Amino acid sequence: MELNAAVQNLSTRVSGSVVQVRVTGYGPLQEQGAGNTDAVIGPQRSIGSGVVIDADGYILTNAHVVAGAKRVQAVLHTAGAAGGIGALSADVGRTVNAKVVGVAQELDLALLKVEATGLTPLPLADYNAVRQGQLVFAFGSPEGLRNSVSMGVVSAVVRQPDPDHPSIFVQTDAPINPGNSGGPLVNLAGEMVGLNTFILSKSGGSQGLGFAIPSAVMASAYPQLRKYGHLHRGVLGVGLQAVTPTLATTLRLAKASGVLVSDVLPDSGAERAGVHIGDIITSVNGRAVENVPMFTLELGLADEGRTVEVGLLRGTMALTLPVVVTFTSNPLDDVTRLAADPESNGVPVLGLVGLNVSDVPALLPTLRIDSGVLVTARTPSSTGNSVPVSVGDVIHAVDGIPVRSLDGLRVLLDGHPADTDVVLQVERDGQLTFVVCEIN
Repeated sequence: MELNAAVQNLSTRVSGSVVQVRVTGYGPLQEQGAGNTDAVIGPQRSIGSGVVIDADGYILTNAHVVAGAKRVQAVLHTAGAAGGIGALSADVGRTVNAKVVGVAQELDLALLKVEATGLTPLPLADYNAVRQGQLVFAFGSPEGLRNSVSMGVVSAVVRQPDPDHPSIFVQTDAPINPGNSGGPLVNLAGEMVGLNTFILSKSGGSQGLGFAIPSAVMASAYPQLRKYGHLHRGVLGVGLQAVTPTLATTLRLAKASGVLVSDVLPDSGAERAGVHIGDIITSVNGRAVENVPMFTLELGLADEGRTVEVGLLRGTMALTLPVVVTFTSNPLDDVTRLAADPESNGVPVLGLVGLNVSDVPALLPTLRIDSGVLVTARTPSSTGNSVPVSVGDVIHAVDGIPVRSLDGLRVLLDGHPADTDVVLQVERDGQLTFVVCEIN
């Protein structure tokens, strides 16, 4: 009885901080296989979840929930304590428009802002206190069923699907289904342990393998998303990957686990400090690091321009080197919403969506020609035109005439005679090629 009452009280308290996120925009029209970057997009309506992180109207959700959004709305909880059939009229909700103010694609986090008062933020749990077997509750809108809650335990405190990627997750067996994305995973104290993000499932429904972004990651990311609209990450200028037994044996490493330096960027803090490819990072400022996520979290605590003491193992020799931290951000995060909008960024004749290369500064140093249009998505073509371009291609010219912008590309194509071929100069994976398109 005591547990029953505690869970009921918990549900009442937490539900007031959970919102349903309704998105109208553009997304893939069908399921795409892994690695398929040429998804055809079209108009879509989708439903996800979110959680109030600040009483000023800030809401955290997943980046994939609002991907391609043209309009975002949040349904705020207004339920009282009614039970039974009375709950039907008690929870009517209040729908308000929401603005996407920040996106971190690499973390699958997005920050929304609503103009509303009386919001109750959900406190973040101390991630260091999370334990396997701990009772947790998943809130959200599974399959669009708003204000739902399910119960389970923490299956694993730290789960890293990709050992070479810094992302880590809390794994839970609490039933999570499509629509739960962006909702909170909370403990018995009503604190947010994680943000529900994805499931592993062959059927598409919950199989007890749910994953949530840890509270520590949200605590670090939220202030940056609010201030900058994207993440400012501390970097040393090194490429990292997890040490595996095979790597340890083949490269004759002194350890069979840890963080291996696979690259040192020219003119970086790491290069200036004397870090070498093949070094194994063992600590940051005296705190041991055993994997890539631990290293990333420790580095995230450092301010720009600060010197951190990096412990290394070079062969059998232990070293400690002072390395200056620099900050970087991903400009692609800032253009994600624009890139997915066929109305403002579409080229109907070619059946694609694009961005001006000049709007993607991170892309410029990698290109052979510093102007053109980056293809970001494909759209359904009603003209029957044959256009063999792919997402990631950069269109530099039409029939030998340089393309400087999306508007310029549209002008060149609109003035092209019907039922003739168009030759596009395209840069693909660093190589220039000519592509013949049939235009009806």
